Amino acid sequence: MTATLPQIVSPEQWQAAREALLAKEKELMKAADHLAAERRRLPMVRFDATYRFETADGPKSLLDLFDGRRQLIVYHFMLHPGDEAGCPGCSLLVDNMPHLAHLHARDVTLTLVSPATLPEIERYRTRMGWDVPWASAHGSDFTEDCGVGHGFGVSVFLRDGDDVYRTYFTSGRGGETFMSSHRYLDITPLGRQEAWEEESRGDDAPSSWWRRHDEY
Repeated sequence: MTATLPQIVSPEQWQAAREALLAKEKELMKAADHLAAERRRLPMVRFDATYRFETADGPKSLLDLFDGRRQLIVYHFMLHPGDEAGCPGCSLLVDNMPHLAHLHARDVTLTLVSPATLPEIERYRTRMGWDVPWASAHGSDFTEDCGVGHGFGVSVFLRDGDDVYRTYFTSGRGGETFMSSHRYLDITPLGRQEAWEEESRGDDAPSSWWRRHDEY
């Protein structure tokens, strides 16, 4: 497909168009700030702190996964017992994760959790070259109790002493929040090159082009 390119204009016209779009971008950012504040005010629900997980550092409870910090983000990664490889979309999201030191500085621990066994997790982690903490929930009801089933999602927990509370969950397109590669694509003239975007920008179905980073 030949993409329809943007209109060619004078520098003055470009600047005027850029300033008009900038005003909308600022409005969107302010709206996102208000939404984030509302998210922080969500009520929370007590969660069992004693779920058992297997990790490269030995068995851990949900409380242990906090690693001494007050806040815990769990990415429910789609890798199940018997899977040869992890979900391409989940893999793309993990590739986009930040250096964890920045989260640790704000009292936040980030970890992956999957229903697969620990050997299956470690095999795929080695293939992908990741060092993000990753726990196996195999034999535990944790994944089901989080409402994830065979899908993916992001759960946020808060620790108050030895009590653990769940404060947030998202899935579906909510996962795009954590894909910085999409933010880069969204500022390019051809975008994600998916069919739902402007006419002639692309004809791929959403997410159909995603691959594990060693498969492109």
